[in-house]
Amino acid sequence: MAASSSLSIKPRFDSSNYPRIQSSDVLFQTSSSLNLKNSRRNGFRGTGIVRSGSEVVAIDDRRAEGVSEKTREKGRVLKVGLICGGPSAERGISLNSARSVLDHIQGDDLHVSCYYIDPNLNAYAISSAQVYSNTPADFDFKLESVAQGFNTLTEFAEHLASSVDIVFPVIHGRFGEDGGIQELLEKSNVPFVGTRSKECRTAFDKYDASMELKKQGFITVPNFVLQGSELDESGLSRWFFNNQLDANSGKVVVKPTRAGSSIGVTVAYGVADSLCKVRQIISEGIDDKVIVEIFLEGGKEFTAIVLDVGSEFDCQPVVFLPTEVELQSSVSADLSEKDAIFNYRRKYLPTQQVVYHTPPRFPLDVTEKIREGATILFKRLGLRDFARIDGWFLPTSASVSSSEKDDFGRTESGIVLFTDINLISGMEQTSFLFQQASKVGFSHSNILRTIIQRACLRFPSLASYCCESNGSPRKSKSLKLVQQSSENEGVQKVFVIFGGDTSERQVSLMSGTNVWLNLQVSGDLEVTPCLLAPGNNISSRTVWSLPYSLVLRHTTEEVIDACTEALEPARAALTSHLRKQVMEELANGLKNHIWFTGFDISDEQPIKFTLENWIKLAKEVQATVFIAVHGGIGEDGTLQLMLETEGVPYTGPGFLASKICMDKVATSLTVEHLTNLGVLTINKEVRQKADLLNCSVSDVWHEVVSKLQCETVCIKPARDGCSTGVARLCCAEDLGVYVKALEDCLPRIPPNSFAKAHGLIEMPVPPPELLIFEPFIETDDITINSVSKSRNQHEGLLWKGSSRWVEITVGVIGKRGSMRSLMPSVTVKESGDILSLEEKFQGGTGINLTPPPLSIMSAEALVRCKERIELIANTLELEGFSRIDAFVNVDSGEVLIIEVNTVPGMTPSTVLIHQALAEEPPMYPHTFFRTLLDLGSQRFV
Repeated sequence: MAASSSLSIKPRFDSSNYPRIQSSDVLFQTSSSLNLKNSRRNGFRGTGIVRSGSEVVAIDDRRAEGVSEKTREKGRVLKVGLICGGPSAERGISLNSARSVLDHIQGDDLHVSCYYIDPNLNAYAISSAQVYSNTPADFDFKLESVAQGFNTLTEFAEHLASSVDIVFPVIHGRFGEDGGIQELLEKSNVPFVGTRSKECRTAFDKYDASMELKKQGFITVPNFVLQGSELDESGLSRWFFNNQLDANSGKVVVKPTRAGSSIGVTVAYGVADSLCKVRQIISEGIDDKVIVEIFLEGGKEFTAIVLDVGSEFDCQPVVFLPTEVELQSSVSADLSEKDAIFNYRRKYLPTQQVVYHTPPRFPLDVTEKIREGATILFKRLGLRDFARIDGWFLPTSASVSSSEKDDFGRTESGIVLFTDINLISGMEQTSFLFQQASKVGFSHSNILRTIIQRACLRFPSLASYCCESNGSPRKSKSLKLVQQSSENEGVQKVFVIFGGDTSERQVSLMSGTNVWLNLQVSGDLEVTPCLLAPGNNISSRTVWSLPYSLVLRHTTEEVIDACTEALEPARAALTSHLRKQVMEELANGLKNHIWFTGFDISDEQPIKFTLENWIKLAKEVQATVFIAVHGGIGEDGTLQLMLETEGVPYTGPGFLASKICMDKVATSLTVEHLTNLGVLTINKEVRQKADLLNCSVSDVWHEVVSKLQCETVCIKPARDGCSTGVARLCCAEDLGVYVKALEDCLPRIPPNSFAKAHGLIEMPVPPPELLIFEPFIETDDITINSVSKSRNQHEGLLWKGSSRWVEITVGVIGKRGSMRSLMPSVTVKESGDILSLEEKFQGGTGINLTPPPLSIMSAEALVRCKERIELIANTLELEGFSRIDAFVNVDSGEVLIIEVNTVPGMTPSTVLIHQALAEEPPMYPHTFFRTLLDLGSQRFV
């Protein structure tokens, strides 16, 4: 219990607990304030908001104007070329990494130019606005008209040589980590961040890397490589025999040798199944060289970030606190789930199927061996700047043998093996890089700038750029400190709340994290991230005030567990011990670099409040609450009413509008009188879950299709998120499958469970009491052609247009009564008839066309569509911002409303960002979220 009246005054950062860099010019931030007192810190250029493709505007407070002039005089603007995309399946994740890097390194002292490599290795200079697209497919089809193309990669490299000082490649997988882009840059003498091409080739190839590790004395996982069309079946059979594996059922892992660590990895049983999986990888074009490894039964997976803090060509790697990757499988899991591996979906979509622990829950000698081994590996393989190294801890050595007893990796507690080397680690907002960096004192900006500055040290021509500050003042504070800092006039306090207990709580975590990171850039804000925990009694529900590192998790459950774990004395002591050790190692290297000005993230404790006391504290410190809780009390008006009762300003619509929009039936009834004005509603049939469970499925089906006068229906919860539990049903058998999922409380319906193909369907847990049936609205598929090898035959849109209706989603923004429509987006479904959770919110998936192409919707229809969207928003008395999903007639602009989301997704990949960027002038994320905050802050003015 932590009521506001009982809060004690405690320093934010006790610097006595941490190593101090011995330099008069380089200091740690003090506990009492995040304001930079040191003269060198006051020279920081500020984090910028991108206004156009090249303009950066500093917002880091009163120093900005003078600093800008000083920067121009000295000519110390470092020009960084950020390259993303590539031919691998992870090119969408690459775009997310580029977006995150762009967000956190922009400044008056550092200008970023963005470049994109398409799947056929064509290079383009793209605008920063395009980096904020959800997926490359959002703009692939129009690259020829909106981007500067280069005729050859050589021409591209020559352009880089004359236009940027250093390149930061963020291409994952092929061409990014296999030495391809590095060799191109080396030939044109372009400085770049990361490992050289020769070393990349060895480290990226899993088989070659394992051979090199074995040569260097490391214990490795027994493996066998297969390549080309003629697969060595007899050789594989002998390998099974030699490793005491049953030829018919021996369990192995099959994976491409030259692909990302999560692409194409699968479990196989026996020789025949292994060969089948190998052929599948080859036929899908992932790789023609495939490795088969022993399945490490009982093994525990880990990953560790390595940062080189040396000077010039002197390598001094420091390994951060490793992360344990714990895969979850339910009691009722099928075989494929129990054999789960850390695949693409588990890595990139927040899910309870995987949990991370930093530091790992391994014996201390194992953690130390991981850090020691990763350090040696980094040096011996000739890696540079930074890398991520994955491996396994085996409590027993039963499945791994080695020829020498002194092979590296043995501990009293078991064996440590290294299996994957990631030369360009993922850099999404909550990636391992930022998770582990924040545990040892680095903010996003600080770690990225440190990596860039370290790379600059290898190039004499860039030495002059290594004398500026690399840290941005963080304005994220714990609630213990918000009270005591109330004397800071002109500083607005913001509580960002996210989480909850609905099926979209993981998306809420992503939204809240994105809002928090974007708002804390503003120098006049103190932004505190807060997690709403699940619970029944509303006023006594728990709200956690979170320290920086605990926000960077993948699920709300993981955050809550981490909060509890952080308060557990033994675990807290271990973390503190390891953290101090790592920070000392970092400080010993970084103290030699004048540009490093200290760590800017402290390891605070989380604080637990009741929701009632949290709201009282918000009132006491005059904070504005930024609501990012999707569904439940965050979107049904409950939280809004509680805040309004206490006079606490908040973002988004008021409680009455929220309550109406949460109920899809009430929403339709409120706007049904607008029919003559071109706003239409969909007929609905509401059924109770109990009726569906107890009645004949066949009878219910015939009653529903008869009443709705349709052949296929769309079923959805009456009061839940826009993606959860939504499915197309084509027959009574489909309804039976859906009802069975409700009865069994399934968290998800597997792909293709219904008559018509579809993707994975996330289900609300617990199941909803009320469900809605609607006629399924038929629209023609919008297809984006695959990229051909000829630039003249680049991607394009295919749309039959027989049905004149398309599905759109559109944001609205403004004050009540004067809401205006942003640019609508046409939604393109990739895996069925209903947009999946991934397509709406997972970075690198889902396609949105913003603005609607003229080949689909005329300019006149678009204008009328926006007018009707605004009519809907004002009729519902929306304010602040919301998102409206609808079908639109491409000829008349008539709108058929689906639903209204009063707390829409605000993830880095959300369509709202694309629409804000389509404004004139463009609203970049920092500006967009600040605008939404300001609208909320003015609620009671």
